[in-house]
Amino acid sequence: MQLPNNFEELITQANEDNLYNKLIKQLNKDFLLANIDLDFDEDILPTSLKYLLHETVFKLIQEKFAEYLNLLYIIDVPEHKIKQLDGSDTVQLSEQVTFLILLREWQKVWYRHQYK
Repeated sequence: MQLPNNFEELITQANEDNLYNKLIKQLNKDFLLANIDLDFDEDILPTSLKYLLHETVFKLIQEKFAEYLNLLYIIDVPEHKIKQLDGSDTVQLSEQVTFLILLREWQKVWYRHQYK
């Protein structure tokens, strides 16, 4: 599996494989497990998805850090990748974490689709 390098590649690959809706469902499922009140509509545009997810991650980092860590644990974002990020700019950090979350959720959906 060739992992996407950015948000646009991830969305393109998800749309090509007809897995975008499953990606949204997986995000909703994991946010629910993390007790975070965020439910994406299945018809959400990719740009809106990115914006809302980025905004949510930013708020979690700023205001509810324990919930943020719990979300990363539930989604199973690799700890070493989080530690590699520069935390000096919270906006940039939250944008990078947003991509890591989407990337991990994409991996789950893709593997489930490939090996069902």
